[in-house]
Amino acid sequence: MTPARIAVVFDSAGTLLMTWRTAKNVLSGEVMPEVQTTTLTTESPDRVLTMLPVRPRDVMAESAATLLSAYLVANGFGYAISCANRPVSSEEVGTALFGDRRARVGDLQDCIRAVWTCCRDEPAVALNAGVIVNLALPGIEYTIATGGVPFPGAVEAVRGLSALGADVYVASGDRAEKLLPMTRRLGIPDDRVHGTATPSGKAAIVRGLRERYDRVVMVGDGENDVAAMREADLGVLSLQQPGERSATVRSVAGRTITDLAQVVGIAADLAARPAEGI
Repeated sequence: MTPARIAVVFDSAGTLLMTWRTAKNVLSGEVMPEVQTTTLTTESPDRVLTMLPVRPRDVMAESAATLLSAYLVANGFGYAISCANRPVSSEEVGTALFGDRRARVGDLQDCIRAVWTCCRDEPAVALNAGVIVNLALPGIEYTIATGGVPFPGAVEAVRGLSALGADVYVASGDRAEKLLPMTRRLGIPDDRVHGTATPSGKAAIVRGLRERYDRVVMVGDGENDVAAMREADLGVLSLQQPGERSATVRSVAGRTITDLAQVVGIAADLAARPAEGI
């Protein structure tokens, strides 16, 4: 009897990484700690979650009064679309982002400062920065920052999956260069880490893995994981990160966990079934 070949795909923020998130409403000035950035994005069909390849330390050194769009253009920064509610072109997002005349560097600094205050005592932190572009404005509606560290037990969970013979992958909206220090600590090979993956990109990754494995499991915690969960043989919703989850993601998930160690048991059950029986 041939054991089933299993691939387990994890989202990063809120799933593998305990994550601090802060958003700032550029229009009202409201700073919103512990906000689900993907949920905030999906509240409007015109919002697009966009990650920026900036170094938080460099952003903090810039004048707060500088237009954020001017800062990005002057330094030649691009962007990566992480989550959108509808098909959007890179060109229309870029036009709204670089043409914005509302958001200041100080708006992004406020988010970075808030996140850093929460996680500065951690030994290693993956800091990311971005914006939510609203195509109806058009322009930057929110600035955002996130910081993440591996959940307790993450290393043991990855080792447990590997001991079962399961291959572990990461499909995340965060940039790969920010993820790699963390995923290396977890023992996940670099070529299995997929960064700046949109919801459709995550789904494509899962779809491709299904051609190579008998069973593919997608573990996520939010709206941007729904498409990948639907493509997977089994979608697993992680509730280890506090916060609300939509009815959609709850309905799509076949299993719900509150600790990463539970994924090992799920994979063990699947691996115990013969490949021809799946």
